[in-house]
Amino acid sequence: MTGTLTAAELDHFETEGFLLKRGLLDPAADLAPVLSEYAGVLDGLAEQLHADGMISSTYAELPFADRVNAVFAESGRDHTQHFDFSLPQGGTKPDTPLWVGPAVFALLRNAAILDVIESIIGPEIWSNPVQHVRLKVPEHLMPPDPETGRPKNVATPWHQDNGVITEDADDTELVTVWLPLGDTDPANGCLMVKPRRHREGLLPHCPGNSPMGARRGGVGGLAIPGIHLGGETLDLPMAAGDVLFMHRRTPHAAHRNTSDHLRWSFDLRYQPIGQPSGRDAYPGFVARSAADPGAELRDPQAWADSWYAARAASELPSDRRFNRWDPDAAACA
Repeated sequence: MTGTLTAAELDHFETEGFLLKRGLLDPAADLAPVLSEYAGVLDGLAEQLHADGMISSTYAELPFADRVNAVFAESGRDHTQHFDFSLPQGGTKPDTPLWVGPAVFALLRNAAILDVIESIIGPEIWSNPVQHVRLKVPEHLMPPDPETGRPKNVATPWHQDNGVITEDADDTELVTVWLPLGDTDPANGCLMVKPRRHREGLLPHCPGNSPMGARRGGVGGLAIPGIHLGGETLDLPMAAGDVLFMHRRTPHAAHRNTSDHLRWSFDLRYQPIGQPSGRDAYPGFVARSAADPGAELRDPQAWADSWYAARAASELPSDRRFNRWDPDAAACA
C-alpha cells in the first residue's frame, strides 16, 4: 500500500480502530488560511446580527474564538450553520447558510491528510460529503433550550460514523478525519474513543426523538444505547495541527464544553472512489487518483457550485433518508 504510514501505524489503526497523528498539519501553513477565511464569515454574521438588533456590538476587537462566544451568547442562538460546509438533514431552504470557501476546499485536499488516507484505503480517494465544522461554545454562555431546560451545546453522544449514513454504504471503506482548529481537552470537549470496539460491527443507534433520546433531554442526533457501550474509554486531547483518523465503526463521543473557551473542529470523511457515500443527496469529489489524475477536482468554485446546487435541490419534496434508525425500535425504548 502506498502512503506515508509506517507498518506499525497502519497496524495500530487496524487493531485499535483509530490513529492519532501529532503535528501532521502546520498551523501556519495549513490552518491559518482557514482561520482567516472564517474570520470573514464571522464579520458578516456579526454585522448582520448587529443590524438586526440581536447583538449590541459586533465585538470586532475580540479574537475569533472569543468573538464567537460573545456573538452566540448575546444572540442566544447557535449560528454554526453559517460556517458549515454541509447542509442540514432537514428544513433546508434556498437561503440556508453555507460556507464553501477556497481555504476549506484546500484543507479537504491537503496532501498530508490524503497521504495518510492513501496508506489506509489506497490512492483512489473520494471526499465523502459527510463533513462539518463544529463550534462548541461553552455551555454556561448559552441560554437553556426552552423545550428541555438544558443547554443545547452539550456532549456529543456515543456513535459510530457508519451509523450516521444509509445502509448502502455499510461496506464502504469510510475513514473519518477529525482535527481541531484550536487546542482541545476534556474541559472544552475533546473527543473520546472506544478502542478495538470497531471489530464488533455496527451497533444500534437511537435518534434524539426516541424515548431514549427524550430521557437524555431531547438532545438531537444519534446515540448508541448505554447497554451496548462498555470497555475502555480513551480521552484524546489534541493540539491544533494534530489529526485523528478513525475506522467507520469506532465508537466515539465528545465531552461537554464546561470551560470558558470555544472548542472548534473539522470532521471530514474519505473513501475509495466508486463506493457508495451513504449520503447521495450531497456532492463528493475525487480528491486524489493515481489512475486518472485528470479526474481530481482542483477548482474550489466548482466544489462550491456543487453544494449550491444541492441546496437548491434540497428544497424539493423528497423521500430521501439520511440514516436507517427508527425511534420506535426496541433498542430505543
